[in-house]
Amino acid sequence: MQQKFWLMKSEPSTFSIDHLAALPHQTEHWEGVRNYQARNFMRDEMKVGDEAFFYHSNCDTPGIVGIVTIVKSAYPDHFALKKSSPYYDPKSTTENPRWYMVDVKLKQKFDTVISLRTLKENTALAKMPLVQKGNRLSILPVTANEWRTILKMLKK
Repeated sequence: MQQKFWLMKSEPSTFSIDHLAALPHQTEHWEGVRNYQARNFMRDEMKVGDEAFFYHSNCDTPGIVGIVTIVKSAYPDHFALKKSSPYYDPKSTTENPRWYMVDVKLKQKFDTVISLRTLKENTALAKMPLVQKGNRLSILPVTANEWRTILKMLKK
């Protein structure tokens, strides 16, 4: 099975790459996805061994801050069942879960942010969903060429 690449967005005030780095095994579940298309990417396409760019959104400098590896395939997001959770969904049940999550492990934290502005300026990334107007999904596929292009940007 061929490895896939992703981009996973999180607001750093909620869960940042530093939060992940501080955890004992630098591993955590990626919960709270409440968009069907993003859920489908996680549930149907993300596999153990896939890699994702960790992206900080809704902050002073939105951008890619590191890489995580998927270490557990999709399973029901139990926060959807907890009434006290901000991710509670009364239509989700144990028998028929609506929402899923995966577990991620920190692979690399970048020394600098690859900003959204910098990504948009790179013509090789012009078709990347992240830089397209109006694309606000929290989980996005990344092509192998886009992945390599972004990694090369780190070396400059």
